[in-house]
Amino acid sequence: MRQTTQIEIPYGEGMLQCTAPAANIKGVHVPHEVAPVRDEGAGIQRALAHPIGTPPLQEMARGAERVVIVADDNTRLTPTHVIVPLLLNALNDAGVPDGAVDILIALGTHRQMTEEEIEQKFGRETTGRVSVVNHDCDDQDALVDLGTTPGGVSVQVNRRVLEADLVLGVGSIVPHHIPGFSGGAKIIQPGVCGARTTGQVHLLSVRRPTSLLGRVENEVRREMEAIAERAGLRAILNTILDREGRLVRAVYGAPRAAFRRGVEASRRVYGVHVPETTDIVIASSHPCDIEFWQAHKTLYPAQRCVREGGTIIVATPCPEGLSVTHPEIADCAGREMDAIDAAIPSGEIEDLTAGALALAWASVRRHADICLVSEGIDDEVAQKVGFHPYPSVQEALDAALARHGHAATISVLPYAPDTLPLR
Repeated sequence: MRQTTQIEIPYGEGMLQCTAPAANIKGVHVPHEVAPVRDEGAGIQRALAHPIGTPPLQEMARGAERVVIVADDNTRLTPTHVIVPLLLNALNDAGVPDGAVDILIALGTHRQMTEEEIEQKFGRETTGRVSVVNHDCDDQDALVDLGTTPGGVSVQVNRRVLEADLVLGVGSIVPHHIPGFSGGAKIIQPGVCGARTTGQVHLLSVRRPTSLLGRVENEVRREMEAIAERAGLRAILNTILDREGRLVRAVYGAPRAAFRRGVEASRRVYGVHVPETTDIVIASSHPCDIEFWQAHKTLYPAQRCVREGGTIIVATPCPEGLSVTHPEIADCAGREMDAIDAAIPSGEIEDLTAGALALAWASVRRHADICLVSEGIDDEVAQKVGFHPYPSVQEALDAALARHGHAATISVLPYAPDTLPLR
């Protein structure tokens, strides 16, 4: 009788289990255990006290009449409730009162955050001191046209950013399939840009056999940094978190230099040696669980770990379904890459960002079958976008083992969106 072992992966607030032949499991790949800082506030203060490539914040802010802090939303674990009050205190020390500061939430093309979500993300101290405003990528009155980049991207940026004397960015640095890593200039693009700008930048990344995951220098990052410079981003405070969302390190300073310093730390946390690809990959979307627009980040690390023709099993709760703000993706993501690519310039696919992610999903599907275990996405929708739905990870795994044979190899990514497979 073959020995079996239990596999456990995060799923929302709980865990999912399944049983697999022990000999078939070739690796459970998770971000490294790195000791978090004991005091988050002290860790942020250390970063502010050692700026990278810029003067101290108090010096930069002196004389500013309007400051905008662009911060990420509730799809990220960045501890903005700790960071923003410390930034406000530093600005106060420079003579900038709270009334001269706005927080602009870098939603990109995500849905608006509710007042309750804003308070939970930013904390009562922040919401009691300054205005916290959602960015709206479709509000043309709130956007300013800045022409095109050398790469041909049409640039529209939130007016609040352009009217500020000082623009600061707050976010986290994790592996990301579009620009290689999140963080740095990404807080501006896509964070506070128009939908067309974001769609065009995304399209630069997705017409390739594998994603840009983990590549620091690439054409997408160059476009993002060019846009951020036009928008006036002066400095960033970026965090590197462990897989539980605890602060490992913070960097502060010039957007290009501080970001690249932060990437070095991020790679040490999230970069995982994966010696071989396997027939089957079981991957959890944690912590990107809200909707598949976030959970799809599971696909790209899994693609790096699965052999061509293999099977990826994605487990994700997705309580808000496939995508709140990009419903068009349900109608186009199930097509083959060539058909999607043809439908974008023809205008059949109007939502460029949806078209870009449809291409990305199709690219992964071309490499491996995708099985989906999700309470929030019904079977019909899953099939429509080219996934094979299953009610449990166990049933999906049993079907994959039947397909690939009793000796099929298995790897597990319990925190797939925050995992960077390296060889």
